Amino acid sequence: MFFAVITLVVGGIHYYLWSRLVRSPDLGAVWQRRGAILFIFLALLTPLGMMAGQVLPKPIASIAAWTAYGWMGVSVLLLFLLLGSELVRVVIHGYNAVSSAPADPERRLAISRGIAGIVSLAALGAAGTGTVSALGQVAWRNVKVPLRRLSPSMSGFRIAQLTDLHIGPTLGKGWLRGVVEHTNAANPDLIVITGDLVDGSVEALRAETAPLADLKAKHGVFFVTGNHEYYSGADEWIAELTRLGIKVLRNEHVAIGGPEGFDLAGVDDWSSKRFGNGHGPDLEKALAGRDPSRELVLLAHQPKQIHEAAAKGVGLQLSGHTHGGQIFPWGLFVRLDQPFVAGLDRQGDTMIYVSRGTGFWGPPMRVGAPSEISIIELTRA
Repeated sequence: MFFAVITLVVGGIHYYLWSRLVRSPDLGAVWQRRGAILFIFLALLTPLGMMAGQVLPKPIASIAAWTAYGWMGVSVLLLFLLLGSELVRVVIHGYNAVSSAPADPERRLAISRGIAGIVSLAALGAAGTGTVSALGQVAWRNVKVPLRRLSPSMSGFRIAQLTDLHIGPTLGKGWLRGVVEHTNAANPDLIVITGDLVDGSVEALRAETAPLADLKAKHGVFFVTGNHEYYSGADEWIAELTRLGIKVLRNEHVAIGGPEGFDLAGVDDWSSKRFGNGHGPDLEKALAGRDPSRELVLLAHQPKQIHEAAAKGVGLQLSGHTHGGQIFPWGLFVRLDQPFVAGLDRQGDTMIYVSRGTGFWGPPMRVGAPSEISIIELTRA
């Protein structure tokens, strides 16, 4: 069903791209036919490449995924830019209508060609810079968060947040090793991974995720599941991460820093209940038995958990999932599903920080939403 929906959506997008970039009376029937065949192939490339990335051996799967996802990114940029250009077309044609200028088909065609050319160049330029941004060294993003219940002795405590790494067909061991080294170089007190770590099974990605064992922090490394773990075998990944020395928080909390410290809680992904086998977010269970006078930091993959978190007295929620939109202006559509997309915000008395993500999913590019290793410094309000 997922691939059927993807195919229909992608098919509609490619029909629009073909109609704006290829369909033209002066091209002649032969070139229009060739253009149609090309765009049919490109439309099929995305779903077929996604499936190939799941079933083929890694070297071949990687090539298929890079090709399919690379074109996906370019096509998304073309779509947004062409939709934006529709306003330009309306203004130009409206001006011609008001000015009562005689219809000039050649001039109209020249305008369409010019817009198509500019849009194509802009999309390719954005794709190129976006790819460089996505594959370069992930930068630290330092954020100070004031918390009213934090004890003075814990002020200045630093949490490194990794999220949405998406190790799989396009990101692997070499890239992850660099992220681990850069995270350790920040010398955080605590490291958390807020879901969507992998896209693939433990069997396929055990060697690729091995560098995670080298993450080091005085107070440990913690993980909560994201929705993609449930597409990849959540129980197997929970066991594998435990083997690597990472503590998986499943609707539970732990004390950080002793009597003067704070509580760290974690819940299963928002959508995990439908996968059964005891999975599903349960914040009430996660907070059971804790001292409410202590400060509380919650790890929850999706920002929409914030409504329940605020009702239950959470001081700070750390989330990911949104990628900050990843490719502008996709973040505007993310807001239809999530209350917050990126950065530090507040829901009632509860602070929330949503990371733009450390890796990427799908298109190997980031446009207007650079990746990050979030360094969260807790301060006493």
